Amino acid sequence: MSKDLLRMKTNKKPNGNGLSSSAWEMRPGGMLVQKRNSDSNQSSVTVPTIRLKVKYGSSYHEVKMSSQATFGELKKMLAGPTGLHSEDQKIFYKEKERDSRGFLDVAGLKDGSKLVLIEDEISREKRYLESRRNAKMENASKEITAIRFEIDKLAKQVANVEMDIYGGKKVTESLLLSLIELLMTQLIKLDGITADGDLKSQRRMQVKRVQKYIETLDMLKIRNSALGNHNAKVPMHHKNRIFTGQMPKSVYYQQEQRKMGNFADQRNPGPVVVTTKWETF
Repeated sequence: MSKDLLRMKTNKKPNGNGLSSSAWEMRPGGMLVQKRNSDSNQSSVTVPTIRLKVKYGSSYHEVKMSSQATFGELKKMLAGPTGLHSEDQKIFYKEKERDSRGFLDVAGLKDGSKLVLIEDEISREKRYLESRRNAKMENASKEITAIRFEIDKLAKQVANVEMDIYGGKKVTESLLLSLIELLMTQLIKLDGITADGDLKSQRRMQVKRVQKYIETLDMLKIRNSALGNHNAKVPMHHKNRIFTGQMPKSVYYQQEQRKMGNFADQRNPGPVVVTTKWETF
């Protein structure tokens, strides 16, 4: 670095442009440029705090905040003393509504500026309806979860009864009727739930599960009755196996119709025996 540049850098007197040599800095490439303000110098600049008078109804509220704050920040500050949610507020300055993203100083607000605050009734109504909808969906989710647990318990009982009957053990008809009644109760509960979107899909899935188990019990009633009349025996490969929703329909229906005396023509099996009719939910 030359001696002239060193003198320029250390000299505190202003130059012809009104800048002292301390306002200049040497870049790595050797170029002398005007010194930029450091972060510390920028942070030392004080942002003025202004007092604002906000009229809401017949009351006045005075707040102090940075002049560079936004109207959205002002709304949040007014939420406490006014009791209005920040999203339900409309702020007017010089008879013009101000956007929440706008800055106070840009809008021309100064110390002592006066504003008017009113309640946005449309926004309040929307928020109320949305909160009610969210509460309903939360309750619906809890109800569907509780019903699913009950269906899981009943599914295990259906599987146990199914194993007994296909194992050649006759069960009481009251047990089968009781399981059907309990499943129908869950179906009625599901029918009373209002749900949308993913919850609606979950509800539909549980409805289909209940319908499948009830249809299985209907067919088990027929087989259970046949066990009492004919003391039917089950092949070994069918024992100790849970058949709920798994046994091929053609084989199952043929077995049932043989035992009930309805299998007139083995080449043309008769119609499926289903005693429960379902309505679309």
